[in-house]
Amino acid sequence: MSKVVRFGVSLDQELLEKFDRLAKERNYTCRSEAFRDLMRQELVQKQWQEGKEIAGAITLIYDHHKRELVNKLMDIQHDFGALIISSQHVHLDHRNCLEIIAFKGSPREAQKLGDSLKSVKGVKHGTLSMTTTGKDI
Repeated sequence: MSKVVRFGVSLDQELLEKFDRLAKERNYTCRSEAFRDLMRQELVQKQWQEGKEIAGAITLIYDHHKRELVNKLMDIQHDFGALIISSQHVHLDHRNCLEIIAFKGSPREAQKLGDSLKSVKGVKHGTLSMTTTGKDI
């Protein structure tokens, strides 16, 4: 475990009060943990911008009764086979499915995969969530 360092920060009181309210709303147990998360978020964002290896998930909602939709989604996933590490298919109801695709690789390729999947006719909604692999944080 790394050494904990204490340091001082000067802030406008109103800004700090807003931050404290936000931290409380998000159930942080202390201000320090909220600051650590903000710092980590910025470091992760920098990893994405620099093209370093990232991990994440793509979620899709679609009607599996749409003609050829499932085949198109599978074809795209096979095209990005080196990026995809896992997928899960969930039946939400008789028509609607949730697909969760976990990936690890470059941010550019992840964005291409997400855009390719979300743009298929018949996909009702899709999200791309990128994070760190944890190696550099």
